[in-house]
Amino acid sequence: MKRIHILGILDDGWEGLNARARALLAEADLVIGVGRTLERVRPHLAAHAAVRDMDGALTQAPTWAAAAQAAGQAVVVLATGDPLCHGIGSYLIDKLGGAALEIVPALSTLQLAFARWQKPWQDVRIASCHGQDAGEWQPGAPPEHGLYALMRAIALNPRVFAFTSPANDPARLARALLAAGYGAVTPPPRLCIASRLLHADEAIHIDLTLAEVANLACPAPAVVLVEHTPRLGPAFGLEDSAYAQRTPEKGLITKQEARALSLAKLALQPDARVWDIGAGSGSVGLECARLAPFGHVWAIEKNAADAALARANSLRLGIGNYTLVEGKAPAGLADWPDPDAVFIGGSGGELPELIALALARLRPGGRLVMNFVTLENLSTALQVLASQSAVWDVVQLQASRSQPILHMHRLAAQNPVWVVTAIKPENDSCKPLRPALMAN
Repeated sequence: MKRIHILGILDDGWEGLNARARALLAEADLVIGVGRTLERVRPHLAAHAAVRDMDGALTQAPTWAAAAQAAGQAVVVLATGDPLCHGIGSYLIDKLGGAALEIVPALSTLQLAFARWQKPWQDVRIASCHGQDAGEWQPGAPPEHGLYALMRAIALNPRVFAFTSPANDPARLARALLAAGYGAVTPPPRLCIASRLLHADEAIHIDLTLAEVANLACPAPAVVLVEHTPRLGPAFGLEDSAYAQRTPEKGLITKQEARALSLAKLALQPDARVWDIGAGSGSVGLECARLAPFGHVWAIEKNAADAALARANSLRLGIGNYTLVEGKAPAGLADWPDPDAVFIGGSGGELPELIALALARLRPGGRLVMNFVTLENLSTALQVLASQSAVWDVVQLQASRSQPILHMHRLAAQNPVWVVTAIKPENDSCKPLRPALMAN
């Protein structure tokens, strides 16, 4: 049986193909591709060759190719540049199996763009927003937003190369970065753009500012390089003073000592999905977001002033994987994905319902961590946990901080905090023993 050839081609069309690629097209019985690439090779195809335009019909391409292959026909699928670099190659391998295919790559768009910019590319992170219109970016956008993956790549990497689309173009990306606070960082990000590569109207832009790109017309297809210094900061252990708080202070921030223990008890994986209920100034949720850079934090806060502070802290600290909802839990939580970890710092009088909901929604092995400063709330929590047959432990944290007195220092005690941890079993037949949990 003849193998299906996935053939890389750039916008210089037939002229840019090598001898083997031209021979495969000349001998093809069926050629599949998007309209603009098909038009560039159509005059060179055999008279009997059938052509299938997969604009808006990508999911049908594997069926077309497989049927023609089964009939003994020679099939060529056209892809842009390197079919395995954000191209159709991986999709067809997944659908048809590698044994049925042969990849014939061309020079990639990435290689060509970096040659135009005269910059090395071996250390870049490759990303894409080449999809449907994502809409303008707003701070706190959830993972479903079309720019989310690209914005996370930029947050974590100093050099990101991105494939864009007519709607999600370099100008929209620049506006997204400005909305996320990148315009205020030093040194500022720089963007390089390659638009309409190999066309007569090819345009190359090097080391532009975000403001210069925000309203720049970049005809498709366009690719962009973002170079900057990531605003990573410490993932753990920020000082209380790092967070804007309500003044005069009313204790609506989880203090550093309790925050450190609570974060340890949450035991977050890098891709964890976290709920922060009663976010206050956002201190716990924002450090969760840094500890889970490939995950996301959903937070809720009923007090409008505190919610505004949490948003401001998120923007100032450059936390992009954090969504805050202003409201009173449990309202709205039904729309959140099942979490790997839940932190309850404030309950608004709904503690029993919130504990039951968290235990029901936690993924297997997930953790619920709660902080209490009153005996009444601690008692309520333990009763609810017992009624849910949950496995739990309690740590009483009593910390004191040094304070100057004359030319010396004394220790000033903070309010004691009870840190309660419950773990959802991996499965019903294998529940962790309480002693093992308490040994953590």
